[in-house]
Formats: sequence, C-alpha cells, structure tokens
Amino acid sequence: MEEGPKPREPEFVWPEIRTLAPGAVRRWIAAAWSDIAAAPAPSLFYGVVLALMGLFLTRYFGGAIGIALTTGFLLIGPFLAIGLYDLSRRRQAGEPVRLAPTLVAWKANYPAIGFYAVALTLLLAVWIRVSVVVVALFFPEGRIAWNAPGFWMFAAAYGAAGSGLALFVFATTSLSLPMLLDRRDMDTISAAIVSFNALRTNFVPMLAWAATIAVLTALGFATFYLGLVIVLPLIGHMAWHAYRETIAPPARMRSL
Repeated sequence: MEEGPKPREPEFVWPEIRTLAPGAVRRWIAAAWSDIAAAPAPSLFYGVVLALMGLFLTRYFGGAIGIALTTGFLLIGPFLAIGLYDLSRRRQAGEPVRLAPTLVAWKANYPAIGFYAVALTLLLAVWIRVSVVVVALFFPEGRIAWNAPGFWMFAAAYGAAGSGLALFVFATTSLSLPMLLDRRDMDTISAAIVSFNALRTNFVPMLAWAATIAVLTALGFATFYLGLVIVLPLIGHMAWHAYRETIAPPARMRSL
C-alpha cells in the first residue's frame, strides 16, 4: 500500500522589519517601567541576581581579568535577561506573570538559544584575551594605575576595542534573543541577520537605544551596583518591547 505524499513543511518567511517612529526609546522605557510595576517581585529578583553577579566579578577578580569580566558581563547580558523577556511576553499575552516559568524560558527554543549562549561565551573568552593584551601593553605588571601618565591612552585603546566588540554583539543580539524566545521557527543565524538588518534599517533609534543601555549601566555601576537592581530589569524589559515594535509578528498571527 503506497503512502500518500508527506505534508510539506511551511516555507520560512523572513520577518518584516518595521521603520520606527520617533520617540521609540521613550516608549520602550515607559513600557518597561509598566512591566516592573506590574510584576515587581520577579523583575527585581533578576535585578538582584545579576547585580550580585557583577559585584562578585569585581570583588573576587582583580587586574586585567577583573576589568575584562566586569565589562564582558555586558556581552552575555542579553542571554542572562531571557527571563525578563519572558515576563514581558507573558504580560503582553495576558498570561499569568510568575517567576518560576521564566527561569526555564530558554526551553521554548533551546537549540537556537543554547547555540547563542555558546557563541556569547566564546565572545567573552575572546574579549578576556583582548583585554589582557591591551592592559599588558600599557601596564606590563598587570595592575592598572589610574594616576599613571599613560592611563588615558590606555582608556582610549581599551574603549575602542571594547566598543567594537560591543557594537557587534548589540547588532546581532539586541532583537534576536527575544525573537528566538517568541518564534520557534527561527534559528540562531537567521535571528542574528534580522537583528543586524533592524539596526541598519533603524540606525538612529537603535543607536540611541544602545547609548541608553550604556548610560543606564554606567549609572548602575556608579552606585556601587545598587542601581543595577533596577537598571538591569529595565533594560531587559525594554529589549522585549524593542523587539515587538521593530519586528512584525508572523502573518498568521496578524490575521487572528
């Protein structure tokens, strides 16, 4: 008995990238504050955990490794914030907003999200090596002297190296990880391409968002990590709303 033709898998369609209206960052901040106010306990739980991680890196690692891990903490931040994306997703979908399910939110698309986690870990390892080399060029003993004559040249070189890598990570992860959480038909490479094209399409508002993240994070560090308890959840919730406003949902969802 002959078997009938196998059903064809749905053809992959690239997500539509919207052109953002002015004031996008302000809208994302307002939406993020609303998420925190609606679910303060789970949001602040992530803030406390991530702030303690940052504090641990600074307290127990010194010299070049310490500064590399502290700055590199931002490179893996998009993965660490998956639970915050899920809190915003659940609230927007009208689902119960609880902490426990968000702790394993990565299971929604674990092959792609897991691959991203590995890629970000490798990038962190690269950054640690680059950071150690840059520090060694200016401070051969490995200890950074803030009052040394060449400190500002070191700061410029270190900032240039870090900014280049941070821009690459931002371009390929700013929207991709929320997308992978939301759409199980997406793979890692496709999500990174969509995220990069979203930055290219909306360069000014996306760059303003990147600057906002940098300023908020700097304020969090400047308050001896206490500010990170609020800042990091705010950035995580903003990322979800940035994704939802920038990337149109699949056509089947728009027709519902």
